[in-house]
Amino acid sequence: MVKTKIILLAIAIFLMSGSVGIWFFLPEMQAARERRESFFGSSKDYPTSGGEKMKVEW
Repeated sequence: MVKTKIILLAIAIFLMSGSVGIWFFLPEMQAARERRESFFGSSKDYPTSGGEKMKVEW
């Protein structure tokens, strides 16, 4: 009976520590994704007014 309680307690502690680890790890992944997008990303604005017209050359 005591052995079962110890095993269940160990499983509960393991699951809690895993969930806390994931809870701390996910914001770091989100921050890294935002830094990566700001560094490698291109602007989403594509101005189409003005400039040269495209001329087909045959």
